[in-house]
Amino acid sequence: MQPLVFDASVLSRKPDIPTELVWSEKDRPTSDSFDELDLPVIDLASFFSGNDETALEIAKQVGEACAKHGFFLLTNHGVDEGLLEEAQRRTEGFFRMSLEEKERVKRKAGEIFGYASSFTGRFASNLPWKETLSIPTNAAEEYIVKTLGDDFQQYGNVLQKYSNAMNKLVLEILEVLGLSLGVGRWFRDFYSDNDSIFRANYYPSCLKPDLTLGTGPHYDPTSVTILHQDEITGLQVFVDGKWYTVSPKPNTFVINIGDAFMALTNKRYKSCMHRAVVNSTAARKSLVFFLCPRKDKILRPPESLINAEHPRAYPDFTWATMEEFTQKHYRADTQTANVFARWLQKNKEEGITVEWD
Repeated sequence: MQPLVFDASVLSRKPDIPTELVWSEKDRPTSDSFDELDLPVIDLASFFSGNDETALEIAKQVGEACAKHGFFLLTNHGVDEGLLEEAQRRTEGFFRMSLEEKERVKRKAGEIFGYASSFTGRFASNLPWKETLSIPTNAAEEYIVKTLGDDFQQYGNVLQKYSNAMNKLVLEILEVLGLSLGVGRWFRDFYSDNDSIFRANYYPSCLKPDLTLGTGPHYDPTSVTILHQDEITGLQVFVDGKWYTVSPKPNTFVINIGDAFMALTNKRYKSCMHRAVVNSTAARKSLVFFLCPRKDKILRPPESLINAEHPRAYPDFTWATMEEFTQKHYRADTQTANVFARWLQKNKEEGITVEWD
């Protein structure tokens, strides 16, 4: 049996969804999952205004959100609005190309970077109704030109500028997170030489959106996620036993904590389950920056976050190990961090080295 070909230009017009893309009833969106989630809106410019009292209050708001569910909104962030608009526009241009053209940069099995049409070829069921383009933030322009050719240099240049802006922004966010946990610039210094990932998500319209999901329920295995949504609603977060929607707001980023950062805070801050839904009338795009530490760095919490009340929640590990685990051993879902920790412990007990290059 031939694997499914996820061609958005064809499937978005079909009334019948292939079974590989149909999700179980318990995972499907319901009418009450579109209630809005109340998230703190963090004014980053105010945090850096020089007013210590204001900075402490903002850090407190961030800390409370991260201890509860790991999500907050960020405004007055200093990223040029024109850059955001151009990155969104050129990304839409890429995904509007034919499948044959996009597959010039097709992701190979076991690799992180490249174009993927759903997870066809990797998984056989619960496939997401989406396409993705993932690139290294430290070499965005080089990667685009190398894989797509000189005609795409301008797109590569825009993505490099976007990646650079996100890298600057995430270090500032880490200062807020550091103050909120009383560790100063520890997180900023730890991630100063990060090896992060940019991903563009494209969710085509779907004539039966109640049967499928753009992205299934999962926790980000990475550290800190910076999400820029277009004007189409789709992000949903699971809080207090219920799905809530996080609608797009102009010139605002959605920030969330991932599993690796949860481990680095010794589980003081939470990685939270989320998903993306699709709709019948419009395609949706999102630009995502996944903060990742340098691959060989050992993730071990600051000593001040470890005590009798908060013993070590996870063993030491490198990001290379966790990245390899999610790419070759486990499909990232709602249990990634716990399964990864047990897997590390099992290998340690059996004397198996799992620190890959």
